Amino acid sequence: MAEILIERISKTYAHSKTPAVDDVSLTIRDREFMVLLGPSGCGKTTLLRMVAGLEYPDAGRVLIGDRDVTDLPPRKRQIAMVFQSYAVFPHMTVLDNIGFGLKMQHRPPAEIKTRVEKAAGLLQLEPYLDRFPAQLSGGQRQRVAVARAIVMEPAVLLMDEPLSNLDALLRLQFRAELKKLVQEIQTTTIYVTHDQVEALSLGDRIAVMRSGHILQVDRPMTVYDHPATEFVGSFIGNPPMNFLRVGVSRQDGFARVAIGGQALQAPPAIANSGDPDVLMGIRAEYIQASHTNGPTADGFDADALVVEPLGSHLLITASVGDQLLKVVTRADFDVHPGQRLHLQPEMDKIRWLRTSDGVVIGV
Repeated sequence: MAEILIERISKTYAHSKTPAVDDVSLTIRDREFMVLLGPSGCGKTTLLRMVAGLEYPDAGRVLIGDRDVTDLPPRKRQIAMVFQSYAVFPHMTVLDNIGFGLKMQHRPPAEIKTRVEKAAGLLQLEPYLDRFPAQLSGGQRQRVAVARAIVMEPAVLLMDEPLSNLDALLRLQFRAELKKLVQEIQTTTIYVTHDQVEALSLGDRIAVMRSGHILQVDRPMTVYDHPATEFVGSFIGNPPMNFLRVGVSRQDGFARVAIGGQALQAPPAIANSGDPDVLMGIRAEYIQASHTNGPTADGFDADALVVEPLGSHLLITASVGDQLLKVVTRADFDVHPGQRLHLQPEMDKIRWLRTSDGVVIGV
């Protein structure tokens, strides 16, 4: 068992009055791929380093399996870590780099050879075992770093933005290789990134962090389609989720929301919330655009301001009153700036949030 239990853990650095991690609790299931996602400075790397034993928490504890490892040094936690920088030894061959940790453990040469060849095979490094890092590409050096970690057969694999130093094409290729690898080795993994595409494509679950707190933990598409807060919706997705401030009117237990001088039906929870206005969150791809003018009970009119052809689709920036929103439509949709459009959101895809704190109504 390599379940990881993080219990009410906190960390404040001496040079800062604000906690880097503030009373965070999180359970990573055995063999799960958990992604910690958030902007720079949100605390995700600090949290990872406390799991690794590279930082000591001010409060709380960390359990791996049934062991409390809070006071144990990294070498006794049965973990392996892949850093943002490749951190491979330039004077060693690929073979020696991968087997370095096993050699430090005084493993028999035959065992080292077998395990290095297995790790190299998983990461397609067999042709490069006799080369030095300077003779490898960036993607190959990163594969060496991952192989050096997995060859230790750790209970837990920790990765701190391992793809951030690769160019866009290499990142795309290596992301697919990494997902396949983790599925094969079935090791409990924590992966830190600020890249929401990596998070959505790699993770079994995502923990979205901000200012030292975890805002939401769930499966990738649940976080994408049902963000718990305005920040989560705006941080995940390209383009980010649209958030429109709308006024609420109530009559006989029913609610309608006003947007750009037009009215839409709203769910009963909005009628019961008592808020004079709310945020309507909707993804760009969940809005249907047409040339039919005239507001309806489930749609509204808007003016196209910018039209961006992006190959497989069009990205339209439109205005509704003094508010802007993004709409994704098919590539052959005939639209030009200044044109009046009718927009019809998929009502079951709308997230309704309080304007006071950006939290979903009813949560």
